[in-house]
Amino acid sequence: MARFNGATWRPIPNNHTSNGQDAVHGVIIHIMDGSLSGTDSWFRNSSAQASSHFGTGRDGTLYQWVDTGDRAWAQAGGNRTWLSVENEGRGGDALTHAQLSRCAEILAWAHRVYGVPLQVTTSTSGRGLGYHGMGGAAWGGHTACPGTRVVAQLPEIVSRAKSLVGGGGSGGGVGGTYTVRKGDTLSGIGARLGVKWRTLAELNNIEAPYVIKPGQTLKTGKPSVSTYAPFPGAGYFRKSPRSALITAMGTRLVAEGCGRYSSGPGPQWTNSDRQSYATWQRKRGFSGAAADGWPGKTTWDALKVPAV
Repeated sequence: MARFNGATWRPIPNNHTSNGQDAVHGVIIHIMDGSLSGTDSWFRNSSAQASSHFGTGRDGTLYQWVDTGDRAWAQAGGNRTWLSVENEGRGGDALTHAQLSRCAEILAWAHRVYGVPLQVTTSTSGRGLGYHGMGGAAWGGHTACPGTRVVAQLPEIVSRAKSLVGGGGSGGGVGGTYTVRKGDTLSGIGARLGVKWRTLAELNNIEAPYVIKPGQTLKTGKPSVSTYAPFPGAGYFRKSPRSALITAMGTRLVAEGCGRYSSGPGPQWTNSDRQSYATWQRKRGFSGAAADGWPGKTTWDALKVPAV
C-alpha cells in the first residue's frame, strides 16, 4: 500500500479494486475533459465505474483518490499494471506549468517507490511515462486522450522528474538545496521534501507574500540521500527484522509482479517476504539454492529498493 505525501488524500469509497494493482510499469497521463471538483464528485458516484489514482488542478492542486496498492479504473486493460493521473482541462488543452510539476512529482515518486524508469513510452508493453490513447481499443478506445498538446509535453514531465530525483531519493536537491521550477510553491516543495513550508521560508529569508522564482536556489535543511538502499547484508534478513526497509522491499516486489502476500507487505520480515523474494530471484534467472528467498547483493541491487 502506498500514498504520496505530496498529494491531498481524498479516498473514494467505491469505483476501485482493493489490493488489485498487480504491478506498476509506469504512470499514465489523462485529461479530465472537466474540472477537478467535478471529477472528484463523479468518482464518488457508484454509477461512474471510473476512478484514477491521482488528479491535478490547473492551479497545481494535487489529489490522490486511490492507494497505489489498489487498482483504479482509468484505462481499462491498462489498469492492472499502470498508475493513472487525471488532469483538469478539456481536449486540446495543454497542461499548465503547475500541472507539469505535479505530474513530475508523481513520476519521481513512482521511480523511487516502484522503480519506474524516467522515460517516455508509447507502448503498452513498455515502462515509464505514457498516455491513455496509446492503449487503443484495449484501453477503452480513448485515442484522443489526453490530446496531442499534452502528449508533446511528456518529455518535459520526464525532464522535471529527473531533476527532482537527481538531487537524492527525497528529491531534496544537491547538498541540501533545491532549484525552483515553474509552477513551484513553498508548500508544494515542502510537501515533497518533508519540510514545513514555513521552515523553508525562514531558512531562505523569504517573507510574505512568500514569492519564489524559477531558477532560485533554496536551502532545504535536509542532506542529500542515496536514491536506493544499500544491501544490508545476508545475515540481516535471517534475524527476522522489523523495519521500514522491509516494507519498501515488499512494495518493490509487488511492483515487479513478484508479490506473494495475502496481506501487506509490512515492516516485519515474514515467510511471505521470503516467498516473494524467491519469485524475484527466479525472475532474474536464478534457480535452486540461489533462489531460496534469502536476499543477496546482486538481486537486491537489481530490485532498486528506495532508501528509507
